[in-house]
Amino acid sequence: MLLVEDVISKFRSLHEKLKVKPSSTSYGSLINYCCASLEVKTALDIVEEMCEAGFSLSIEVVNAILRASDESHDFNLVHQIYSMMHRHNLIPNTDIFRSMINLSVRMRDFDSAYNMLEDAQRMNLAPTSSMYNAIMVGYYREKDPHRALMVLKQMEKANVRPDCQTYSYLICNCNTEEDINKYYKEFKRSGLPVTKHICMALISAYAACGQFEKAKKVLEEEGVLVKGSNEIKSVLVSALASNGQICDALEMYEEFKQDGCNLEPKAVISLIEHLQSDGQLSRLLKLLEELTDRDFWLDGCYRVLLYSVRFNHLSAAVDLLKQLKDRISNDEMAMEAVFDEVFFSIAEETTLLQMGFDLLQVIKNDLGLAPSRKVLDVLLSACVSTKDMDKSILIWKEYQAADLPYNILSFLRMYQALLASGDLKSARIVLSKMPKDDPHVRLIIQESQMVYAKMASEKKTEKNRITKGRKHKKSKAKK
Repeated sequence: MLLVEDVISKFRSLHEKLKVKPSSTSYGSLINYCCASLEVKTALDIVEEMCEAGFSLSIEVVNAILRASDESHDFNLVHQIYSMMHRHNLIPNTDIFRSMINLSVRMRDFDSAYNMLEDAQRMNLAPTSSMYNAIMVGYYREKDPHRALMVLKQMEKANVRPDCQTYSYLICNCNTEEDINKYYKEFKRSGLPVTKHICMALISAYAACGQFEKAKKVLEEEGVLVKGSNEIKSVLVSALASNGQICDALEMYEEFKQDGCNLEPKAVISLIEHLQSDGQLSRLLKLLEELTDRDFWLDGCYRVLLYSVRFNHLSAAVDLLKQLKDRISNDEMAMEAVFDEVFFSIAEETTLLQMGFDLLQVIKNDLGLAPSRKVLDVLLSACVSTKDMDKSILIWKEYQAADLPYNILSFLRMYQALLASGDLKSARIVLSKMPKDDPHVRLIIQESQMVYAKMASEKKTEKNRITKGRKHKKSKAKK
């Protein structure tokens, strides 16, 4: 897809060359292109230009812009869009109001959402359940069930009948089996048809309450009557996995696969996410093979990679890094972000320092990439914790090899590593080269001398004690 700026430039030059003014259809196509590219602000600029040219703003154009604002997370543009509609005398319909209420809620502006609800009533538009649903789910996202239930009372007061989506939100957010049964009975009395959303809400709610057998029965009793059974089965697998029933989740997953059911990628990701005990590498790699969508595969690969690092599976980690490079070779920033996260996980467990050092060599020698400053900083910090002088010196040299000049943080980490390992002479050399103008740096140096010098002293004392013990044993053996 061409850059939006290039398309707009060609749009203008073509009309100038032909000496014709753009039509409303041409403007509409350009606005749709901007929306498809999620360039919402540019789309709004084109709308203003179109209206200045004497064309009317349409509901279809506003709908496209609202959808793009939601997808691009430009929720704050809802006020500009609403103002634009007022200026150009376009009266919103119920769908437009629902979308604007949703965008307001997404940025936690509940006051504006309620104001829009009132505006709709002033324009003689009957409020709909979908408008209230947008507000209700917003309160649930904010972990505010009290206000979410207040929305239900407001619906009753406004004579707006709850729909299937309303009941699915209510059921899904229940904390007790009693509440689940209460809202499910209300739903049944309403005469509304059972939908996949109701089934998925029941499964999620029962699983969250620890009623796993009831969650499974939803599929047997209600799910068979509903379209979208693959989605329902996927939610069941995910709900079991995320609520500590990973063995049941895997069993259900295999059973559904044998029945020829293609589960949603989210279910596979959920299994990978919660299958984190040692000895599960082969199973995780098989689950990763199930993912064909690029984005889900990248997500799954990243999770399995972190697992491989955590449990010291070097060959698997190397293979996954190579696969990642093949998939995102054109995105250096994404690859660097993966490396950073992998090495951050190493920093959390000091026993993985050797693993980190081996991966550093793989990045350089096998993948042909230069390590980032973050990667080297993390490894140097791990050397401080492990008091590993030899590796800290090797990593120190890597900064130069990667053309990364030493900064104050790298100086401080190296100084601490040398102090902790007991190499006071080298520590003094590093200290002499370190900028000390900042008072915070001087304070860290003082604290490091107190903490790490003590650690080095304790390490030396322990070493002497072990040496004396060995000599004593040898002398006794001679006697």
